[in-house]
Amino acid sequence: MKSSLVFTLMFTGLVSILPQSSPSDCVCDLKNSEHPFPHDKLQTVENGASKCTKNITPQQAMEVEGLLLGLKRRLPQLEADVSVLEQEDDGDLYGTVSLQVIENELSVIQNLIAKLNSTTHSHQRLNTDTAEQLQKLKEEMGKLEKFDNMQVVRGKEVNKRLRRDLDQCQNGHHPTAPPPEPAPGNCPLGHLRSVTGPNTYSVTEYGASYAYGSWGRDPKPAAGKESWFWIVPLTSSNVFSNFVRLYSSLSSLVVGVSVPGSVAIHSSNPTTNTIQGPNVVMYGDALYYNCYNKDAVCRFNITAKTVTTMDLPKGTGFNSKFNFCHLDACYGYTDMDLATDESGVWVIYSSPDNFGNLVLAEVVPDSPPTLGRTWTTSAHKRAVTNTFMACGVLYATRYLSKEAEEIFYSFDTVSGRERYDIGMEIKKMSTNIQSLNYSPVDHMLYAYSDSMVVSYKVHFG
Repeated sequence: MKSSLVFTLMFTGLVSILPQSSPSDCVCDLKNSEHPFPHDKLQTVENGASKCTKNITPQQAMEVEGLLLGLKRRLPQLEADVSVLEQEDDGDLYGTVSLQVIENELSVIQNLIAKLNSTTHSHQRLNTDTAEQLQKLKEEMGKLEKFDNMQVVRGKEVNKRLRRDLDQCQNGHHPTAPPPEPAPGNCPLGHLRSVTGPNTYSVTEYGASYAYGSWGRDPKPAAGKESWFWIVPLTSSNVFSNFVRLYSSLSSLVVGVSVPGSVAIHSSNPTTNTIQGPNVVMYGDALYYNCYNKDAVCRFNITAKTVTTMDLPKGTGFNSKFNFCHLDACYGYTDMDLATDESGVWVIYSSPDNFGNLVLAEVVPDSPPTLGRTWTTSAHKRAVTNTFMACGVLYATRYLSKEAEEIFYSFDTVSGRERYDIGMEIKKMSTNIQSLNYSPVDHMLYAYSDSMVVSYKVHFG
């Protein structure tokens, strides 16, 4: 029988066994004096660090900033409204309406303060929790450092650098891929800088009898209709309509020569699935609007002359429950505002669940249309006179005077940032603007103002 030699080797580095010169079998019992590297703990530390990074985001800081800006803009406005009420209260209808608007403003401010307190407390808890987590991570990393004599941590870093360099080298031998399409809110034109004009203003061919309505261009027109314009006057009680009128050019609209003419949704006005309210848009050769007597969006296909509908969430305001308003009046049946921009179709509405504030949602322009992503805001709908979309950003206006409207608010769908400090004025040709919509085709704002069609140039930079 061959003899067996048993060696016990204590090592801290690499061990190699030399070939035996003896014919005897050699059995080596290797025992590591060091503990095995705790890969699971390293992974836990990495996961914890990643979680901390995700918890603390710039959007949280901007959220507080937006709320503070909202209060900064609204408090002086509330003080001014109260002063006007004290000076001009006639003890009758004016005082009642003014008091209602002031109560709405006060309610919005109280909601902003409550939201700010809640956000602040949430951030304080997050700060405390994150500080504790960071201390634990620091302690764990201190324990892991002693294992670096085996180059585990350093080896991982070297591998990452090598992998990155390899990727860069490989990509350098291929053509650069085209940049992706800009996401909503990332406007390739830059930020909205100013609105000039009006460029066009004219009374419609229907005359002064029809004060409410909307007009504009199709951002995604059918072939042969690239230069067409459309108009929807509310021909019944400034509330309802059952047709859209088409024009082959802007000059045709101004002089009132309609070719090919009007396209009827239904012979009756109003009736099921006809138009209610002035906030109408056209996109992809289809008309989008608030369905008659419904908390729903209708889509009327101009060519096929068919209507499909999309229900909005339960509780959505309709039938003049959440209108656009200013101190002197509200615009009836403006519960839902449809809008278009570079991204497609949007709907702006309100509900008690969001305290009467603006809610913004994508409309996926299928047949039937479907509801896409939804955002809630802190802007109260009754403190707003109109909204429009441009490059994925929601803009809201308010009444300044008979001569001017102000774009005072914005909400970016990408960053989630709200601003109340836009301060951009629009010169008006008449007291009221019943509808306002942006066209990405020519970067124009199309306003329907007390029977007049008015356009403005939008400037980015």
